[in-house]
This record gives sequence, C-alpha cells and structure tokens, in this order.
Amino acid sequence: MPSSISRRRFLQSAGAATGLALLNASCAPRRSITRAPNSRLQLAAVGVGGMMGFTTLSGIAADPMVDVVALCDVDENHLNQAAAKYPQARKYRDWRELLAKEERQIDAVSIAIPDHMHGPVGISAMNLGKHIYCQKPMTHDVYEARQMARLARRRGLVTQLGNQMSSGIGDRMAVELLRQGAIGKVKEVYMWSNRSGVEAYRLRGPRPANTDPVPPTLNWDLWLGTAPARPYLNRLYHPVLWRTWQDFGTGWQGDIGCHIGSAVFRALDLKAPTTVHATVEPQWAADPARCNELWPLWQEVAYEFPGTPLTAGKTLKATWLDGNHWPSADVHALFENHAWPEECAIFIGENGHLMLPHCSGPQLFPSEKFKTFPRPKLPHIDHYQSWAEACRAGDRSKPISNFDVSGPLTEMVLLGTVAARCPAQTLHWDSTWFRFTNSAAANKLLRRKYRTGWEVSGL
Repeated sequence: MPSSISRRRFLQSAGAATGLALLNASCAPRRSITRAPNSRLQLAAVGVGGMMGFTTLSGIAADPMVDVVALCDVDENHLNQAAAKYPQARKYRDWRELLAKEERQIDAVSIAIPDHMHGPVGISAMNLGKHIYCQKPMTHDVYEARQMARLARRRGLVTQLGNQMSSGIGDRMAVELLRQGAIGKVKEVYMWSNRSGVEAYRLRGPRPANTDPVPPTLNWDLWLGTAPARPYLNRLYHPVLWRTWQDFGTGWQGDIGCHIGSAVFRALDLKAPTTVHATVEPQWAADPARCNELWPLWQEVAYEFPGTPLTAGKTLKATWLDGNHWPSADVHALFENHAWPEECAIFIGENGHLMLPHCSGPQLFPSEKFKTFPRPKLPHIDHYQSWAEACRAGDRSKPISNFDVSGPLTEMVLLGTVAARCPAQTLHWDSTWFRFTNSAAANKLLRRKYRTGWEVSGL
C-alpha cells in the first residue's frame, strides 16, 4: 500500500463515503468516470486466476474496445499467468493499492475472488464511480448484497453478476416461454444442483489443528482480508476449497443458486420471499465443530414468495435442493419420469410444465402436447461483452443480470444460507425493514463483523 494511504485509512474513508452516498442520494453523482460514452473501456481485474478469474478476465477482454490496464491477485502465480496474456497491464497484489493508484486510469473493475471479499472490493470500487462485473454470488452476506445493489443504483453504475447463463439462449428462451404463458400460470418451482464429482469439495471437518508454511507466492493476510485470522493449510482453502467454509464461501447453494435461480426470478417477476425454511443434514446440525464452520453436505430450502400476475396463487412455493436430494416421485411423474438433469429448474404450471436444465434449453411437458409448440427466435448475447458495451454507453439497464435484478436474486440465495444455520424453523422475512420478525439468531447472520483493520464503514 502506498505510504501515504494506510490500510485502515483507505477502507474507512472509502466506506464512509459509501455510507454518505447511501444516506444522501441527491448528493451522489450519476456518473463519475471522465471518459465520454462509447470510448474505450479501461478495465482493472481483481482476481485473475483459475476458472473464475482468468475466464472472466478473458471474456471481458475479448471485446475489442476493452483495454486491460491493471491486474491484481494475491497469488503471484495467478498474477503472472494473466500478465503473460496482458503484458501491458500494471500488476498489483493488493486491491486497495490498485484502487488508490489507478482511480483516474480505470473505468471499470471485474471481481473474481472468494465470496467474503466481493462486498468490500465492490463497494470500494463503486464509491470511486467504477462500473462493476462481480462473480456470483454478489456477496457473502445478505446485508452486503443490499448495500451493493443500492449503491450501484444511486451512483448510476453499470453492473453485471457473473451468472453468465442468464444471457444464454436457453435461459432467455425459458423466460420468454413462461412470460408468454406457454404452461399457464406457475403453481410451484423447484431448483437443484446435484452435480456429480463434487464430493471432494464438501468437507466434513473438523478444521485441522496443524498449520502449513505459506507458499512464498501467496500473500495469506491479503487472501484472508475481512475474514477471521486462520492458519494457512495447504490446499484446504486456496485455491478451491474455500467455498465450503463459512468464513470464506457460501456453500453449494451460494455457488450455484444464482445460476439456477436467475431464470426463475426473471420469468416470474419475483421479489423478496416472505418465509424461508431449511431442512439440513442432521449430523451436521448436531455437530458444533461442523455447523459453526462448514456448510452441510445437503440441504432443502423452501421459500414462499408473494404471488405475481404470472403465478397461480396468492403465494408461490419455490424449493432449492442439493447434495443428491431431488423432487418427489409425484413431481417426477409430471415430467414423464424424464431423467433429471444434474442441475435444473422446473416450473409446474396450470396447463403444462417446463424443465430448464442448467446450460441447456427448456423442455415442455407433456411432451406430446408441446411437440410442435413454437420456440421464440432469440439473438446471441455475450454476457461479458454486453456489460462492457453497456459501460461504454452508460446504459445500466442493458446487462441482463445487473444488480437491480441480481441483487434481490442474491438476497434470496443468501437467505437460504441463513436458514441453513437456523434449521427446522420457518423464518419470516420483512424485506422492507431488513429483518426476520421471529428470530434474533437469524438476524445476527445477515452480516458479519469484519476482521480488525479491514472494516469498511457502511458495511
């Protein structure tokens, strides 16, 4: 960090300004980048390694009107890999130093780092007037998601969540079919992720008592960021297994829920749920060494939403399942016992049913009834480049998964992670007042306390 800007001073000053923007929208500028719309986009990337980071960076940079001017990663190996592809970009290990030094050189920031750092980096960058592309889920905590979406809206910034299948023809076709009333009004929804081969990523714990030497290429303190101080353990957190630890990740629902739930939210115009109830792996719930640190090996999360003009009743039930849990046999029969996809959303309608496998197109049932049903013709949309184009044009509504849309979606997903830690209770959610009306314990899980020295005022 530059000697003139301490870690604490940077975070507190950035956060304090953020808090002011949230309280006084009339004083917040609508745009704070200086380049004219449609000029070249100057991009900084925070997190450039692995499937998330390098893929995100490459996807955005494929736009010929994007210049990658700054790269940041706490892992030197990841940083050097990205720098080999973008040698003109300036390199940083600390995202705070990047923002301090590059504030006047960048227009936009991509964020592809562990969940627990999305909010602090995103809020800090948006407070400087930078457009944001953020990997899913938007944040680690429900509170952070609310603040991220609110700040983006009040600052007039262009945003996109990294649930790229939202822009895919399959998801968009399902949304169009449902909005057209292909299956009538929707009575119930199920969403699941039962991807094979993920058992290695679902740890049973407990946390080992030993510690390992930190690799010389990794800045472990920067990697921990806002999370509690933990000893480094080889390959137990970085670069992949952090998702299963509550300190850093949001479990399997947090990882995949913003993918599977995107078409559900958009097609049915859903807002905040009114109740959420989780049933979880009982062995996890009974073991404090696990349930206080890790996520369960499986969960079923039932939401109740207020009905919309596209739903059949005054309320809509939507259920999330993972860890090899599936809808009932009766539900399966509605889909002609078609082999369940590993990851999927299904819609049970008054006049038929729709199956939307993740990364594929929608299927309508009964199959004979819908054999010749016309499918809408949709243009190709690139999730990454549509965001870059919108940044250049100053069109914050153009990205399909902008924070006005993906903020409430992320909140829904993360309310499930709260319910999982308060299992077997029906939690009543008041979105307007941002609280559960019947559980003080659940309210305490809406936001974390950041590690000393990493506080961001307003978060």
